[in-house]
Amino acid sequence: MSEPDRNDDRPLALVTGASSGIGYELAREFAEHGYDLLVNAEDDRLHQAARHLRESGVEVRAVQADLRQAAGVDRLVEAAAGLPVEIAVLNAGVGQGGAFADTDLDDDLAVIDLNVVSTVRLAKPLLRHMLGRGTGRLAFTSSIAATMPGPFQPVYNASKSFVQSFAEALRNEVKDSGVTVTVFMPGPTDTDFFRRADMGDTKIGTSDKDDPADVARQAFDAITKGRAKAVTGSLKTKAQGLANKVLPDSAKAAAHRSMAEPGTAGEDDAGDDAGARGR
Repeated sequence: MSEPDRNDDRPLALVTGASSGIGYELAREFAEHGYDLLVNAEDDRLHQAARHLRESGVEVRAVQADLRQAAGVDRLVEAAAGLPVEIAVLNAGVGQGGAFADTDLDDDLAVIDLNVVSTVRLAKPLLRHMLGRGTGRLAFTSSIAATMPGPFQPVYNASKSFVQSFAEALRNEVKDSGVTVTVFMPGPTDTDFFRRADMGDTKIGTSDKDDPADVARQAFDAITKGRAKAVTGSLKTKAQGLANKVLPDSAKAAAHRSMAEPGTAGEDDAGDDAGARGR
């Protein structure tokens, strides 16, 4: 694909999962700070999002592609080829609620394909390009869920644990290169995530959630400053991030179960402060 016309004085940011939620709000932060954009999502809403982002006066290129498929990843990599991507945020992700024995295997594998496989497939060419230029910022959307076992959301939590470990390992590898790697960890955020994960009848699915714009502002700050990681969102989310550093896995698993088990919607929240949170 040919390179779009750009003002070379403006830096370029790539954001996946940018049609709504945290991804869209992150793209908006970049646009408002003068970044041209290469944005991706699988759904048609991406084009409306791109139109809104252009209102900031920046160049926005939208690549609609399903990153669960190798062909979709290749399409985005091709679109980014040759472009001076200064910041890349690998944000696209999906969850699946329910007991592992009951969920459809294809749905579980789709979580891995998007959250894990596409992350690796995209990170490699993007990181190589940044290292070749000697500059750049690579960022990953993880989750508070990465810090705990996830009963009734086991594949999702494990996938975010992978993202967390992967990002921190890459940061160490490139620490003397001029390239930074940041991972940020939202808690439950007011997006389509829980609806798509079929978690509408759970306590976590019906609880109050963080504002995606607040999450994005905090993530933008961490990314542009080159920070290693950040828990993003409300004070409650940050407190849970701290608690999860010291609580045993058994306690965190029990708390997660109380929030994510189907049929828990509307139950009393008392005693569930142990960090049973997801994106």
